[in-house]
Amino acid sequence: MTDMTIKAIRTTLLSVPWPDTPWLKGHAFGEARNFLVVEVETKGGIVGMGYLFSFRPGLKTIVAALEETIIPRVIGKDATAVEGIWNDIYKTTVTYGRGGIVTMAQSALDIALWDAIGKRANMPLHRLWGHVRPKLPTYGSGCFRGSGGDGMIAKALHYKERGYTAIKMQMAHNHTLRQDVDNVKRMREALGPDMIIMIDINQGWDADTAIAQGRRIMDYDIYWLEEPVPADDFKGYMRVAEALAGIRIVGGETHFTRFDLRPFFENPRVSILQPDPMRGGYTDLRKIAAIADTWNIGMAPHLFPELNVQLLASIPNGAWIEDMGLSEDLFVDPVPIVNGMITAPERPGHGLAFKPEILKDCRVK
Repeated sequence: MTDMTIKAIRTTLLSVPWPDTPWLKGHAFGEARNFLVVEVETKGGIVGMGYLFSFRPGLKTIVAALEETIIPRVIGKDATAVEGIWNDIYKTTVTYGRGGIVTMAQSALDIALWDAIGKRANMPLHRLWGHVRPKLPTYGSGCFRGSGGDGMIAKALHYKERGYTAIKMQMAHNHTLRQDVDNVKRMREALGPDMIIMIDINQGWDADTAIAQGRRIMDYDIYWLEEPVPADDFKGYMRVAEALAGIRIVGGETHFTRFDLRPFFENPRVSILQPDPMRGGYTDLRKIAAIADTWNIGMAPHLFPELNVQLLASIPNGAWIEDMGLSEDLFVDPVPIVNGMITAPERPGHGLAFKPEILKDCRVK
């Protein structure tokens, strides 16, 4: 038996230049991509890896949370005790955790632990968890509002040319209500009747505005309206879902753990949930998926297609995987998307490793 006692936990901050592509323009990304890599080394020599990505500052604060509140409690424990470790961290940090920085720190560790467990079992996680399907549909995300109507359409057409059957564009924040509706109209005209159009509001409206705008775009065959109101406005979510019966109302990427999502289960009008692996890790994502399946709610987790494919390939209610092209140039063996479909890799664990030159040249000293 391989000794899975946790010997060391290492953290690495990366600042990685954006790839030279026009398709990541139109969003205030900053000068580089910011990653936190967490490695868990066991006495038996197995190393599991987890990571976080952030559009905004905060990763240094997450490192501090790991070093002060989490790593000291985890060193010396068995890496296979991932459920016990998750619950211990959640309960011992409850007075200042239950979400935010501490939960994100916990999530990076959790992903690394599951990677180590998969490597110990010599199985990909989707097999370890109970394989359902090898391939899942992927939608082309990142038709950014900042690129204007023409820019969003150009990127959507780029996805269509690559064989995607669905794209996601944005509304709200920096266009007038009338411009937003016109952008949707033009997008439908450009893509034709068969392409699926999803729309992300990024919490940009109140419920009344979401209902009014939703009715104005109903004729353009919109698949879903994402985060139409602020994350904490659960009553607003329910009002919008009730009023716009012809459009799926989705959300959840900004919520932390299954506990934060509880109102969506108590009143299951949101038909697809989009939890983020950074806000609870694999352990909590699997629980969210099980609860969602009980209520016939689909799962389309936020970003991280290369991580989320492991979960969605192992559950019956996996709906969509989001692809924004944020990290496909970073990994030794990236997870390719072909004709709008992603295939879960058969490598042990989550099957991902950052390129050595990325870890060396982009390390924040």
